[in-house]
Amino acid sequence: MEKFKFEKLIIWQKAMDFGEEINEISKRFPDKEKFNLSSQICRASDSIALNIAEGSIGQSNPEQRKFIGYSIRSLAEVVTCLFKAKRRAYITESIFLQLYNEAYHIINMMSAFRKNIK
Repeated sequence: MEKFKFEKLIIWQKAMDFGEEINEISKRFPDKEKFNLSSQICRASDSIALNIAEGSIGQSNPEQRKFIGYSIRSLAEVVTCLFKAKRRAYITESIFLQLYNEAYHIINMMSAFRKNIK
């Protein structure tokens, strides 16, 4: 059923799953964060998969590397938001570590993928 090139990419699939996890976690943040940290972390996590997809469709290799770079930056933004959420006691240490480790795994996959684009 896959019709788009990016659907086959493991990094896109993992980014999609990660974005949904972040969205669910952000729903637990206090209402005062609805337009601040909650919005920021959701937008950044969505940008990871969005940029992978955009870079994979009809782009030159340098363009695809550029969009993977954008995804990596968005993931770094999510990690920073997770640190903020932990410091503000919106998430537990165990949830933080789970998401942090997933992010670390994804960023390593994206970095390796970017290096292999010739």
